[in-house]
Amino acid sequence: MSKTKLTIGIIGAGRIGKLHAENLVHHPNVNLKIVSDIQSETLFDWAASIGVPKITSDYKEVLEDDEIDAVFICSPTNTHTSIIREAAKAKKHIFCEKPISFDIEGSEKALKVVHEEGVSLQVGFNRRFDHNFKKAFELVQEGSIGTPHIVKITSRDPSPPSEQYIKSSGGMFMDMSIHDFDMARYVCGSEVTEVFVHGVSLIDPVFSENGDIDTAIISLKFANGAIGVIDNSRKAVYGYDQRLEVFGSKGSVIVNNDHPTTVEVSTETGVYRDKPKYFFLERYKDSYIDEINSFIQSICHERPIICDGNDGLQAERIARAARESFVTGHAVKLESLNKSARPFSLG
Repeated sequence: MSKTKLTIGIIGAGRIGKLHAENLVHHPNVNLKIVSDIQSETLFDWAASIGVPKITSDYKEVLEDDEIDAVFICSPTNTHTSIIREAAKAKKHIFCEKPISFDIEGSEKALKVVHEEGVSLQVGFNRRFDHNFKKAFELVQEGSIGTPHIVKITSRDPSPPSEQYIKSSGGMFMDMSIHDFDMARYVCGSEVTEVFVHGVSLIDPVFSENGDIDTAIISLKFANGAIGVIDNSRKAVYGYDQRLEVFGSKGSVIVNNDHPTTVEVSTETGVYRDKPKYFFLERYKDSYIDEINSFIQSICHERPIICDGNDGLQAERIARAARESFVTGHAVKLESLNKSARPFSLG
């Protein structure tokens, strides 16, 4: 039965949890009732400022509330699968931030419970909802560029994360590149079958000291015969570099960076324009709004989830293959992955 309004709770109120809360409170089809976080005592002023009526340190209060229709899981990655299972058994629909987990087997078990309980789950790959990437996807799907032959993705952060973040993020492949793995599947319309990685630490020794890398070239093979390349860097001094090209038998579609303005100044000393938007909260501001709107409309009108649990799982599997390729120095076929491998780690 269709609903006109969802009552939602959020579990985890870090940067991304707060962003979702601040978007949800303005959504006409949402009642944001409760936010849970272990640092609950520091959140009361923030909650009051945006109109969240209840803060708790116990996430089970969210799941045990009969009025809650759906939960947003924005807690640390190592808590995702257990909360997904609990939320599904409590008959709550689920929006989970990426990745589902650092452990493919754990993700599969959580998704099995979601399926058994008949609830919906969306994974937070917000870039699918960016107006530029969505248009590129639609053009490829319509056949405007013919059969895809090459997918090229550039994804470079403007500055490196903190050491504390590096230690808990899961490494470049599971934290940063995973967005690009999902985008590659999305725009190519095909599963990735093989991954090969060249990865190094060139920006700061803190990455290698923590078993991570900051610079990578990732080659992909797709089931439809296309090939792909992703280049990642943790530091682009000129801003947040987010570009994409799909080249096909009838042409190509290119997505360039978003800029604060399109103004270009030409003088005798040179030609100048704005740098790209600086970071993901600025570059993807609207896509975060659009992804939660898609989730809400899917639940209210019983429509298929656009970016579901399988999408999250497949991106996680590509990240696992990338890690194995980096460690071994060999190309890795996804069909050869050991699903019971230890949780994700570069070390």
